[in-house]
Amino acid sequence: MPKDLNFAVLGLGMGMNHCQAVVDAKGARLAAVCDHDEARLHAAITKFGCEGYTKYPALLKNRDIDAVCIATESGLHATHAIQAARAGKHLLVEKPVDVTPARIRQLREAVHRAGVQCGCVFQSRTEALNLRLKKAIDSGKLGKLIGVHAQLPWFRAQSYYEGPHGTWKGTWKLDGGGSLMNQGIHTVDLVQWFAGPVESVCGFIGVFGHKIEAEDQTVAILRFESGALGSIVTTTCAIPDQSQRILVYGEKGSFTKTAYLESFEAGTPKERRQMMEWYGHKKTSRLGRDPLAVGAAGHVRHIEDIVKAIRRNTRPGITIDDATHAVEIACAIFKSARTGKIVKISDVRK
Repeated sequence: MPKDLNFAVLGLGMGMNHCQAVVDAKGARLAAVCDHDEARLHAAITKFGCEGYTKYPALLKNRDIDAVCIATESGLHATHAIQAARAGKHLLVEKPVDVTPARIRQLREAVHRAGVQCGCVFQSRTEALNLRLKKAIDSGKLGKLIGVHAQLPWFRAQSYYEGPHGTWKGTWKLDGGGSLMNQGIHTVDLVQWFAGPVESVCGFIGVFGHKIEAEDQTVAILRFESGALGSIVTTTCAIPDQSQRILVYGEKGSFTKTAYLESFEAGTPKERRQMMEWYGHKKTSRLGRDPLAVGAAGHVRHIEDIVKAIRRNTRPGITIDDATHAVEIACAIFKSARTGKIVKISDVRK
C-alpha cells in the first residue's frame, strides 16, 4: 500500500476547502498550510493539526511536501505555482489558472521544465449531472448544436470587496475582472466544455452596483468554432440571487439545467425519463450568496485525481491546457467591451 502523498495548501480563504478536501481524499495527507494572515493560519492549524507557515519560501524548502494546492489571489496563481514547480512540487491550482493567457503559458513552460504534474480546478466538470450532459452532447443525442446560453445572476454585498481579504477582488490586476472572471469562470468553462471551442466574441461590461474597479455585470455573445451561437450573462448585482442557468439546444434536442435538471428533451423516451428521475429534483443552493458554500466534495475528486496522476505519471483530469480556454474567452470578452469590436480568441493568444 503506497504511503499518502503530503499536500500543502497556500492561501486559507477558499484554501480551507482544499484543506478539507485533502483530509477527505484517499491517498492524501494534509501536511502543511501557509498564509500571511496569522489568525487564518492559527484557525487552520487548530482545525487540521498540521504544520503552519507564514512564509511561502520556507514551505517550499520542506522536502517532505509532495504537492501544493494554490488558492491565493487569482492574479498570483501562476507566480506561486511556478515557484512550487521550480521547487519540485506537484500542483493543484484553483480556478482560474491565472488571469491572462500569457501568464498561463509561463506556468505551462515551468511545469514542463520541472517535470511535475499540474491539475487545475473546475469542479463543475466532476459533477454527475454535468458529466451525463457532456456525454449526451458528445454522443450526438442533441445533434449539431445550435444555441448555448448561460446566465449567472448572483449577488455580492459591497463588503465582499472590502476588508483585509477583499480588496483584491473586483480588480483587474489580481482578480482579472469581476463577475465574469471570478464568479462566472465556472460557467464560461462549462459552456465551452459542453459546446467546444469559441471562435469569437462580442462583449459589454459595466459597474452597476458596487464600488469596484472591474465589472459587476457582463453580457456577451459567442460564436463557436462549430458554428453554434451562444451567450453568457454574469452579474453580482442580482437581488435576490438565483442559480446558474444553462440552456443547450441542437438539431435533435435540448436540455436546461440550473442547480438541477429542469428539462431533458433528447435521446430515447426511456433516456429522457431516466435523466429526469435522476437529476430532475430541485436542490437548494447557497452558492449565489455564499462564495464558500461550494464545499469540499468537488475538490476531493480533484485531489484524488492529482494523486493518481502523480503515482501513475499520467495526465490529470483537467490540465493547464484544458483550463486555459475559459480564461481566453473571458479576456476576449473584456477586450471586445473595451474596443467595441468583435474579438477573435486567436487575438488574445498572441
